[in-house]
Amino acid sequence: MTRRHIVFLLALVAVATFVAAVIFYQRHTLQAATLQAAEQAGAMVRPHSPVIGSVGAPVTIVEFFDPACEACKAVYPRVKQILAAFPRETRLVIRYTPFHREASVEAVRILEAARSQGRFESVLEALLVGQRAWTGQGAKATDRAWALAQSAGLDVKQAREHIASGAVDILLAQDVLDLKAIGVRATPTFFVNGKPLSSTDPEQLFEQVESEVERVRKSP
Repeated sequence: MTRRHIVFLLALVAVATFVAAVIFYQRHTLQAATLQAAEQAGAMVRPHSPVIGSVGAPVTIVEFFDPACEACKAVYPRVKQILAAFPRETRLVIRYTPFHREASVEAVRILEAARSQGRFESVLEALLVGQRAWTGQGAKATDRAWALAQSAGLDVKQAREHIASGAVDILLAQDVLDLKAIGVRATPTFFVNGKPLSSTDPEQLFEQVESEVERVRKSP
């Protein structure tokens, strides 16, 4: 065996060892997340959490969601497709995760005011479509978020009165406590019937939801 062959084989062994280590780490991380989610099951869904889809659906997708998060915006259309594919069996529960600080908090306030007016989904989609406009720097960024919400049908006067009551800040404080208890560190983070996804891949989300739906359909 030549020196070149030996070097090549050693390189292969190193790569194989690295891949095995990565797989082991991912499995260990997923197992830890599953255990932590089970321990914090009561914190996964709260009565105040926004729900899209059938409220009594047997398959619950929980998304730890930041309206200022680009990845949340990117995956949202696929999430809607999943809900449309299984309209009777699935629901999406949104937990607010304000990792982008002031921009996220203001957007959550707007969304909750919109929900009080029955316009949650339309305002959510308007904020996501126009995300770049209101997540940028500058004093008028917040004004742009409000303008987008108003264009989606939000009554701004009523919305500001709802926010002034302090109800949204109480709700948001609970969501922050829950995401810390569950160990959420990035958005979007998904759980399907309490089981965490190992990635943000929307196809993996679809597969896990489909698996849960099939299980439910087979149940007596």
